[in-house]
Amino acid sequence: MHPLAYIPSPDRSVWHLGPLPIRAYALCIVLGIVVALWLGAKRFAARGGRSDDVWDVAGWAVVLGIIGGRLYHVVSDPELYFEGKPGTSPLDAFKIWDGGLGIWGAIALGTLGAWIGCRRKQISLHVFADAVVPGVAFAQAIGRWGNWFNNELYGDPTKLPWGLQIHCIDVSVGHAVPGGTASGGEVCPAGSGTLVQHFVPTFLYESIWDVLIGLLVLYLDRRLRLGRGNVMALYVMGYTAGRGYIETLRSDHANHILGIRLNVFTAIIVGLLALLYFVLHGGFRAMREPTPYTGARAAAALAEQPGEDADAEPEPTGVGVEPDGHARE
Repeated sequence: MHPLAYIPSPDRSVWHLGPLPIRAYALCIVLGIVVALWLGAKRFAARGGRSDDVWDVAGWAVVLGIIGGRLYHVVSDPELYFEGKPGTSPLDAFKIWDGGLGIWGAIALGTLGAWIGCRRKQISLHVFADAVVPGVAFAQAIGRWGNWFNNELYGDPTKLPWGLQIHCIDVSVGHAVPGGTASGGEVCPAGSGTLVQHFVPTFLYESIWDVLIGLLVLYLDRRLRLGRGNVMALYVMGYTAGRGYIETLRSDHANHILGIRLNVFTAIIVGLLALLYFVLHGGFRAMREPTPYTGARAAAALAEQPGEDADAEPEPTGVGVEPDGHARE
């Protein structure tokens, strides 16, 4: 018996404009990136930087972040691509549009990309991260709706009024298939592309959690004017706390260690590292840097600030200015 209320899911994730496929998952990822960069550029400018610099650094961070996210997914779930199961192929590892981006890999290589871009532009990575990270949280929230279109990332069957309807989407054709198999392995009835049961909407839980973390980080940063990368650390601590719990509610395929999903361990480790970083870098007393730049750009930015003597030697900024004008990492 169906519950009186439930969350519907789309039975199509791909539309075509002539020969061009328009994939909902990709649209959500792109929209999230645009929102993150728009907000990050505004926040970076409020810290005394040029908003254009954010878009320049993003070229490195976004590309490497997507590569890292896909690599983590493929490496942590190799059996989906390399064990010769029916309907799978090693070439599927390159099909990012079908879904499958691991946030941990995206953060790792995305941070590396941001470091490369910041180093090239003489920007403090701490300031850049603090500026863009609330937008990253909102981007994650938007990206989770790509999982909704793909009918994936859900939990166990439930009779809750917000249970999620699931269709048996065939990602190769982009729509539900009667008698097909859902992303969690359940099989639809013959003649129907929809599962009879409804499921815990873990994608929605994470999307809501990401929005709340983004708003909380914005509030704390505005109230306390945090710096030294501690805005980023707060986001990581908050995200991993929610992700670790939500991960336990999911029923989709995952590798386990000691009976616990791999991503739960990853969330705990990353969250503890963020807490350690936060404490060692001043906690809530870590004040915002006077300039977002390093090296010669920092000296120039400080000289242009009101009340500064352009001919005076700049005070130490804590953002990496060496006496010779080079950036200190």
